[in-house]
Amino acid sequence: MRRYRKGVEPPFSSVALSKGELKHRYGTEALICLQATRMTATTPPPPPVDVLRKFLEENIFPRLGKKPFSVVYLHSGVQRSENFPGISALRAIFDAILIGVRENLEAVPVCNRTIMARLSAPARLMIVSDLDHTMVDHHDPENLSLLRFNALWEANYRHDSLLVFSTGRSKTLYKQLRKEKPMLTPDITIMSVGTEITYGDSMVLDDGWIEVLNQKWDRNIVTEETGKFSQLTPQPETEQRPHKVSFFVEKDKAQAVTKALSEVLEKRRLDVKIIYSGGIDLDILPQGAGKGQALAYLHKKFKTEGKLPLNTLVCGDSGNDAELFSIPDVHGVMVSNAQEELLQWHAENAKDNPKIIHATKRCAAGIIEAIGHFHLGPNLSPRDVADLLDSKPESVSPGYEVVKFYLFLERWRRAEFDNSEAYIKSLEADFDPSGVMVYPNGFEQSFSDSVSGLRNYHGDQQGKRFRVWVDRVFASQISSDTWLVKFNKWESYGKTFVSLSLAHILFFSAYYCISVSAQ
Repeated sequence: MRRYRKGVEPPFSSVALSKGELKHRYGTEALICLQATRMTATTPPPPPVDVLRKFLEENIFPRLGKKPFSVVYLHSGVQRSENFPGISALRAIFDAILIGVRENLEAVPVCNRTIMARLSAPARLMIVSDLDHTMVDHHDPENLSLLRFNALWEANYRHDSLLVFSTGRSKTLYKQLRKEKPMLTPDITIMSVGTEITYGDSMVLDDGWIEVLNQKWDRNIVTEETGKFSQLTPQPETEQRPHKVSFFVEKDKAQAVTKALSEVLEKRRLDVKIIYSGGIDLDILPQGAGKGQALAYLHKKFKTEGKLPLNTLVCGDSGNDAELFSIPDVHGVMVSNAQEELLQWHAENAKDNPKIIHATKRCAAGIIEAIGHFHLGPNLSPRDVADLLDSKPESVSPGYEVVKFYLFLERWRRAEFDNSEAYIKSLEADFDPSGVMVYPNGFEQSFSDSVSGLRNYHGDQQGKRFRVWVDRVFASQISSDTWLVKFNKWESYGKTFVSLSLAHILFFSAYYCISVSAQ
C-alpha cells in the first residue's frame, strides 16, 4: 500500500531571476524556472495538467508579458519512469503559453544553464577542431568520415566530454555549413577566427571575451588604413565582424602587404594581429584575439571553475589554426591534407613536439586517428563495426545503444544485409515488451510493433544516399538500471537533411529500451 505524506506541497514553485543576475550566473538574457516537487514512492501522483496550467496562468504568464525570455525550464523532478506524465501532458502545457510569449522563448525539457554545470567533473576530453577541410571534408560527397566521427562522439564521448568547433567562418556562414553537412551540435563555438565565443545550441555570446578584445582596438581606424591598400579586396559583408576585418589578397603580395599594414597600424597605436591563411584570406584582429587565445581563455575559465579538461585535442589544416597548437599541454593533429603554411609553421616551431602529429588520414578520419594515437579514449566508430547486433561497449552506455539502433535502421533500409527474420527477432529480444514509442504528433506505438514494422522498410533506400545520425545524446540515470536519454535524430537523402522531431526521450534499462517519447 502506498503511503502519502501528510499535507500536499504546492504543485509548483517558481524561480524568477533578474536580467542582471541571469547574465552574471548563467550567461542568458532571462529565464523562468518552474520546478515541480520531487516525486518518490511516498508522495502523491503529479498534479493534473489543468492544475499546472492554472498555476502558470495565475503566477507565471503575467510576469512574462512581452519580455524576451530565452528559456522556459520545465522539470518534474521525476525519479521513476512510471511517474513520467507523457508527451501529451507536456505538449498541453506548452500549448497553454500565450502566443505572444511563445514567440519570445525557446521551450526545452531540460535547461543546461552553463556548459560547466552540465559536467559534474572536468571533461574527459575536449576536442577543439577547425571545420573546413578538418572536421568537414568538402571532397567527400558521402560525408563518411564526418559521420564516422559523429557516431564515435555520440556513442562514447558526448556524456562526459566537450566538443568545440573553432572556425574562421562568421555566424552566418557557420549556420550555412550546418545546413549543408551532417554536423553535430558543439558545446562551444569559436567563430570569426577566434573573435566570437558562443555556448550551446542557442549560441549564447560570451560577453567577457568581448571585453578582452576591446582593449587597444578601434575598428574605424583599421578600415580607414586598409582602404589605402589597393591590393586588398574586402570579403563579403557577412565576414566583417566587430573584431575582425577581412580581405582577399593574392599570395605573392601577402607578405609585403602584411608587413606594411602592421607598421601603419602600429603607428596609429593599435595592437593588432594579422593572419594570412588558405593562400588568399587576410584577417585583421585585436592582438588578444585568434583561435589560440580563445582556447587559452576557455582553459582559464574552466580552470577557475575547477573543471579544466583532463585532455585537450586540437585539430587543424591551415595557417589560422597554428595558434591552437601553441597552447601548453594540448595534443594536436594536423590532418593529412593540411596546407603548406601550417606544415611550415610546424617545421619551424614544433617539429620536436611529440604531442603534435601529422595524421595519415584526411579530415575527421585524421581526428579519429589522433584519438587512438594519443590513447585519449575509444577510437572505433560504431560505423566501423560490421555486426552491430553483436557489438557491446565495455560498460553500460545508453548513448552507444541509441547510435547502434539507428545505424542498424540505416543499414536495414539501405539493404546492406539480407531481410533476415533473425535480425528482427534479435531487436525484439533487446527491447522490453512493455516499451512504448511516442511520436512527435502524439501517436503511441509499442516497441514490438515498431520493430515489427521495420519489415516494411527493408531496402526502401537501396542504392540511394540515405543516412541516419543522432546528435546531442544526453543520458540521465533515474534508477539503478534505468536511464532517461534525450537526443536529436536526423536523416539525409543526398543533399536534403530532415529532422524528424525536435528531440526524442528514451528510457533505457541496462541494454534495453523501455519507452520513448519526444519533446
